[in-house]
Amino acid sequence: YIDAYADAGADVLTAHIEAGPHIHRTLQAIKGAGMKAGVALNPGTPADAVAHLLDLTDLICVMTVNPGFGGQKYIDMTGKVRALREMIGDREIHIEIDGGMDPNTAPLMAAAGADVLVAGSAVFRGGSVSRPEVYGENIRAIKAAANAAL
Repeated sequence: YIDAYADAGADVLTAHIEAGPHIHRTLQAIKGAGMKAGVALNPGTPADAVAHLLDLTDLICVMTVNPGFGGQKYIDMTGKVRALREMIGDREIHIEIDGGMDPNTAPLMAAAGADVLVAGSAVFRGGSVSRPEVYGENIRAIKAAANAAL
């Protein structure tokens, strides 16, 4: 499916390290298709699992929930994010957080070194077709909380 994502206009494609035995091949194929390559880590996977992949990686996605469905309770991965930021050093690799991001958790991850935050349920909380402005308010609140931690 890598070429299909590239043909559809994707700039970055992220694969879970736990999805199969050939993450190197996957990252090389993503790069070969002209996209930036990301690798995602489930909460139970340690930071050092990507140490040998850093030169192939543009983004590391740290899951702060177990993948599968929205609205799950946040799992604190502050230590993992700090370890990744240290491991990355001066490489231009983003750390993305996916799961449980809201105005309470976003500052923790930003302060630890994350620079991309993915929010789902927290964005849509309280909004509706008749109240779409709530979505923007929620996004601004998450962003302001993260920026305040920096």
